[in-house]
Amino acid sequence: MEQRRCKKCLTREMDADEYFKNLHEYIAGIDEELKAEKALYEKRLSVCKECGLLLEGMCRSCGCYVELRAVMAKNKCPNDRW
Repeated sequence: MEQRRCKKCLTREMDADEYFKNLHEYIAGIDEELKAEKALYEKRLSVCKECGLLLEGMCRSCGCYVELRAVMAKNKCPNDRW
């Protein structure tokens, strides 16, 4: 397993584009067996997009990045919306 090295530990020190690129690369690198199926992932994200608690990609209820929470098959919405 390839180890990742922390380039910058605090998100406030990272360029926003770099941070979100790293987030999407991380999601892409998650083992497919752990991920929700694509249709379920997209359905979860559409529910989040309609939620009043979504703010700049984050859930104001729990503080997660919804794309990261939604991609994992075992995860659920903290407000039982999916």
